[in-house]
Amino acid sequence: MIDTHCHLLYKGLKEKHGEIIEDAKKSMKAIINCGYPGDVEKSLELKRDHDGFIYLSLGLHPIDIVKMSDQEIDEYIDLVRTHKDDIVAIGEIGLDKHWYPKPEQQLRLERVFQQMLDLAKELQLPVILHTRKAEQECFDIVRENGFKDVVFHCYAGNMTLAKDIKEEGYYISIGTNLMRSKNTKKLAQRFPLEQLLTETDSPFLSPYPKKINVPQNVGYVLERMSELRGLPVEEIDKVIEKNCEKLFGI
Repeated sequence: MIDTHCHLLYKGLKEKHGEIIEDAKKSMKAIINCGYPGDVEKSLELKRDHDGFIYLSLGLHPIDIVKMSDQEIDEYIDLVRTHKDDIVAIGEIGLDKHWYPKPEQQLRLERVFQQMLDLAKELQLPVILHTRKAEQECFDIVRENGFKDVVFHCYAGNMTLAKDIKEEGYYISIGTNLMRSKNTKKLAQRFPLEQLLTETDSPFLSPYPKKINVPQNVGYVLERMSELRGLPVEEIDKVIEKNCEKLFGI
C-alpha cells in the first residue's frame, strides 16, 4: 500500500508521527509526505531518517501563498530548487475558490501557481494539484503548459471534466473520503485503474468518526475500491503501486 498524499508534520500527526510511521511500516510500502514552507527542514530530516519508505513533495498550498510576501515566495522557490534531489513531486500547488473567491485573490494565486509550474518543469518533476472549486481552471492551466505528469489530489470535480482528465493521461488520487462522495465512488469504480492513486490527506478526511486520519487508512480506500470494482484488494494495490513507481519513481 502507498499513501501518495499526507501531512505527517501537521497538527494531529506531528505529535506522534514516530509511532505512526513505525506502525505504518508493518503494512505499507511507502508514504509521500507533503511538506509546507514552515516544516521543510523537519520534512527533509524525516525523509532521511526513513529513507526508502518516506518520500517528500514540496509545494505552495493557496493557504500558504496568502500568508507570504512575494519575496518569501521567491526564497521558498529557491529553497525547493536547492533540494530538488530530495523530492519526488512539486505539490500540493494550485487554486482554491472556496476560501479565496475574490478576483484579486485569484489573480495572485494564479501567478504563484504558474511560478510553481515553471519550477516543476525546470526540475522535471510531476505536479500534485489542489483544485478546490477550481478544477476546470487548474486543468486548463496544466494542459496549456504542456504537462503530462499531473495528479488531481482529492478530485471533487464533475464527471465531464474527469473524462478530459482521463484523455490527457492525468492521474486522480482517491482519498479516504471515498464513501462520502458520490463522484469519488464513481471514479473509484469506473476511472482507468492505470490512472488512479490512493491517498489519505491525513490528518484530514478521516473515514472513522472522531478519529484522526493516518496513512495506514489507505487500506480503507483499497478495500472500498475492491468492493466497487469487484476485484481483489491485492490486484488493485499492485496496479496502483506500479502507477506510483511510474509517476514518482518510488
